[in-house]
Amino acid sequence: MKNLLKLEETGMLFLSCFAYSLLDQPWWIFFVFFLAPDLGMLGYLINAKAGSVSYNLFHHKGIASIVWIAGIMMNIITLEMAGIILFAHSSFDRIMGYGLKYPDSFSHTHLGMIGRNKS
Repeated sequence: MKNLLKLEETGMLFLSCFAYSLLDQPWWIFFVFFLAPDLGMLGYLINAKAGSVSYNLFHHKGIASIVWIAGIMMNIITLEMAGIILFAHSSFDRIMGYGLKYPDSFSHTHLGMIGRNKS
């Protein structure tokens, strides 16, 4: 099942790249901002609960989709790009095994435990 989920996420990552290609925007922007959603981890400097909220805000595909659609509806290319990049990044993270975070620790994700102590 884990491989099937990774395959599905890979498809969503490629779909995001295809959608970005339709925008006719420079690819360097995509690559420069691809890791920007990881700034959501800075919330962990406060505590695990704040970290999970900020991390999940930047890694939730529903939020990415809303940003993307809002950009389309309002004809704001920056929002479209941001939504696509957020969606692509979230798919990439899930391929790597990183899921949305629970408030108890960074290692506890909706895909299971990550890190050295996977107990």
